[in-house]
Amino acid sequence: MHDDNRRALHAALQGHGERDPDAPVACFIDFLDSHADVFERRHAIGHFTGSAWLVSADGARVLLTHHRKLGRWLQLGGHADGDADLARVALREAEEESGLAGLAVEPAIFDLDRHLIPARGAEPAHWHYDVRYVVRATAGEDFVVGEESLDLAWRDIAALADDAASDESLRRMARRWLIRT
Repeated sequence: MHDDNRRALHAALQGHGERDPDAPVACFIDFLDSHADVFERRHAIGHFTGSAWLVSADGARVLLTHHRKLGRWLQLGGHADGDADLARVALREAEEESGLAGLAVEPAIFDLDRHLIPARGAEPAHWHYDVRYVVRATAGEDFVVGEESLDLAWRDIAALADDAASDESLRRMARRWLIRT
């Protein structure tokens, strides 16, 4: 099954590259093909993560986390921990980090972002190859702040697209979402 999920991710990355020629698809495919452990945290150079662009039912807002370790407002998401089905990872992380039920993940890749995670304690600096998916809130918006977050907040996507104080990848996803809708 792991090989099937790797092949599916490879195909999904190629498909994303056809839809978004500016995406760093070749970098992600090269990394995917580089080692058997790219979905494990123990892969010291870096690993895949899955994130959720968690939108409200009306598509006007996105749920962001004030990330406890990084101290920044970001999308929900986390480590694959051996799971090569990154859409499933994104959905799992969205459910765990928001406490929301009735979430639905779209299978197509929404965004790709490779970013360096700084060294922290005994953990060396490493790369996150973050594959991002649209996740929709379908059964309500009353979230629960979990231990990984300092806070959660629904943010207006149109305002986020123009917010120079926000993370560049958040602004990029907001612009992509606004074009799509």
